[in-house]
This record gives sequence, structure tokens and C-alpha cells, in this order.
Amino acid sequence: MGIKFLEFVKPFCGFVPEVSKPERKIQFREKMLWTAITLFVFLVCCQIPLFGIMSTDSADPFYWLRVILASNRGTLMELGISPIVTSGLIMQLLAGAKIIEVGDTPKDRALFNGAQKLFGMVITVGQAIVYVMSGLYGDPSEIGAGICLLIVVQLVIAGLIVLLLDELLQASLRTFISESILNKGYGLGSGISLFIATNICETIVWKAFSPATMNTGRGTEFEGAVIALFHLLATRTDKVRALREAFYRNNLPNLMNLMATFLVFGVVIYFQGFRVDLPIKSARYRGQYSSYPIKLFYTSNIPIILQSALVSNLYVISQMLAAKFGGNFLVNLLGTWSDASGSYRSYPTGGICYYLSPPDTLSHILEDPIHCIIYVVFMLGSCAFFSKTWIDVSGSSAKDVAKQLKEQQMVMRGHREKSMIHELNRYIPTAAAFGGLCIGALSVTADFMGAIGSGTGILLAVTIIYQYFEIFVKEQQEMGGMAAMFF
Repeated sequence: MGIKFLEFVKPFCGFVPEVSKPERKIQFREKMLWTAITLFVFLVCCQIPLFGIMSTDSADPFYWLRVILASNRGTLMELGISPIVTSGLIMQLLAGAKIIEVGDTPKDRALFNGAQKLFGMVITVGQAIVYVMSGLYGDPSEIGAGICLLIVVQLVIAGLIVLLLDELLQASLRTFISESILNKGYGLGSGISLFIATNICETIVWKAFSPATMNTGRGTEFEGAVIALFHLLATRTDKVRALREAFYRNNLPNLMNLMATFLVFGVVIYFQGFRVDLPIKSARYRGQYSSYPIKLFYTSNIPIILQSALVSNLYVISQMLAAKFGGNFLVNLLGTWSDASGSYRSYPTGGICYYLSPPDTLSHILEDPIHCIIYVVFMLGSCAFFSKTWIDVSGSSAKDVAKQLKEQQMVMRGHREKSMIHELNRYIPTAAAFGGLCIGALSVTADFMGAIGSGTGILLAVTIIYQYFEIFVKEQQEMGGMAAMFF
């Protein structure tokens, strides 16, 4: 059934542009250059507004999704990486559930890659039409059919650009979701990961050094926490009170938020080093020994991506239903919403969505401890569940690892081939579940401490940056030193 499906979409895959595989080994300097060019194009697209849209001051219904989708409201990057991530997750789940059978031959891998890109473009077109017809850019009847079509075309072209930029570097998020994807290798790391980390880091830097001013009850203040510190010290006569405001001010980024962000960065990097090395040896060549590492974060940032995607989509659905059927009991049970003052987002004030959202401040935790308890239990449980489930559908379970080692003619020292699965089962499911639990706990801690960019965003940024660090170290080892990499 699976092969028939891939063969069915094969004639249509030729309509999707692709980046040709390099005919020679790409040097590190060139990879750095292509990575910089890719990032530059992405950032430029994040600043180019869509032509034909009507400006609106309404709350952004997709605010909660933008952290993990690297999207920017009202620009060419409105959809961000949503179509690629969605197609990658769905196709991988279908392949993991054996609904789509993917062989190990290069032909099957290329076909699966093409089907995934084609599905991503279909999702791009569908999302673009839904965004326009839902009135996100203004009433379609007022904008006109021609402008509506133009907006859809802009979003589709931008989606194609993201797909090609992603493919230019490597196989992106699809690579660590699926091992059966071709690697173009023109750049460093993953296109999608690069966009996510850049988006989050840009938010953190902006919140720290933003020169934008806002009118508060205490007078005009700078949005950036660091700039606000110097401004308050320079303009206030009471320096102690100025320092207190700079560290603890409400509704705007403060220095405690910034310090919490760096603290979470350090803790996550520290936990990245936790792993168990299982000794393995070659079954073919005597004396060839190695080790198979099982990290604490065995599934990397997949649990928090899946959890935040689930909750964010629930938020979007709840806001749309609340806007249309605000008085309905079931809609209110799902969530009631209120616009946050001074921002373009809504926040939940009741219903299921309220209890699945992080408490805003420490005083909020003390006022409503039930909310805090439900949120913590949900975060820890969902991250552990997604992490445990993911290893079964992504080809990284003990059975799959044992199969991979066998294909490489490697066995665990002191164990026969048949007992390898049992030995791996002692570590992999535990690492997946406990690692997911730790990811959830770190995200909750970051939210409670008020870290900039949310706990989810910081975890994504740190894990992605750490992956780039590992890539850099690997390149350095292959090149034989730092000097050989650049000169």
C-alpha cells in the first residue's frame, strides 16, 4: 500500500523545484558562506510586508505558534516553517506506522523526499487560502478577489523559498525526524533549525536592547531591559528605586527576566552532556571497539515541539471559536480570551486553555495554585508521553537501533545479537521518557522564572545551538584543526 502511494505521487514530484546535490565535497568556508546567505534571505523575507493587506490592530490569533514556526505577522514569512514542519511530521508518522512503506534504496528515499516536499507545497497553498479567506488581512469582500489572489501567490512563493533554503543547507528538521531523507550538504546544520533559533535569539536580543519607547503609568520607558537600566539610572533621582524598577518592572522585559534566560541557557547546556556510552565492537574485525551514546535528551527537542504545536493549535482553534460563538457553553469550556493591554496578543482567562497556559507571575501562582499544579502536571506528562511515543514511530526504538547496529556488523560487548534488544531496552525507553520529563521541567522552570522568549522557545534555541556546536566540533575533527577550517 505504501509503495503504491509513493508511486502514485511520483509523477507530481517533478513539479516541485529542488536543489541539486553537490558534485564535490563542500569546504567549510563555503558552508559558512551558504549558511550566512540562507540566513540573510530569511531575515530579509521576515521584514518585507505582504502587498495588499489591510493593517489591523486586532490580537494575533497565531501569536502562540510563531515561536516554533519562525513566522512574522504580516510579512512574507507569515507561514514561516509551518508547511515544512507539518508535512515532515505527518509523513514521518505515516512511515513510522507503516501506512507508507519506505525502502532503504536511494530511489525510495528520493521518492519519499519528493512526496514530502509536494505535500509541504499543498499545505502551503491550503494555509495561504485559509489565512486570506478567514479575514486575517481584512475582509475579502473589501480587499477584492484580485488582491486576495495576489496575497495567496506571495505566501506560496515565500513558502517555496523557505523549502529551497531549507534544502540548500541540509535535510533540515526532516533529517532528524526521518533518516530516509537526502542530504544536500551545501550549508551547516539544518535550515529549519537555523530559522527557529534565529527567530528566538532575535526576540531575546530585541527584548534586551530594544530602543522602542512605551508610555507606562511611571512615564516613558524603553522596552529593552538593558537600555531601560541606564535610562532609569540617568533620569531617576532615587537610584535604589530605579534599580528596583529595572530588575522587577511589570509588563515590560526586566533584568531578572534576562538573567533567568541566561541561567536556563546554562542549565540546558549542562544537561546536554548527560549520556550513557554502551560499549560496542565489530563482529567482522577483531580489535575494533567503539561506543554507542544514549543521551539524556534522547529525542532532542521533539517533545517540546510536539507539545507546543498541540497546545498552540488548541489556542488558535479556541480563539477562532470564541470570536464566532463567544456565548456558547462548550466554546467557553474550551477557553475564554481577553486582549492583553499594550500588545497584539490575547491571553486565556478561563476554560481548558487557561489551565494549559503558564502562570504569568509568581503572585499569580500564589493566587491560583490549582492552575499552577495542572499546568506542571500537563507539561511533564505530555512531554514524557510524546518523547516515549516518538521513539516508536521515528525508527529510534531499541529494536530499530539493534537492527542498525546489526546492519553495520556491530554488536554490544558481552552480548549476543539476540540479547542486544533486551539490553538496549534497559536504557532507551527510560532515557526517552525521563529526558522528555526533564525537557518539560526545564520549560516549566523557565516560564515560572519569567525567562524571555518563553520556556519552549529557550529550550528550542539552546538545543539547536548545541547541535550546531556539535556540527562545528565534528567539522573541526575532520579538517584537522581550526586553522584548516578557515584557511
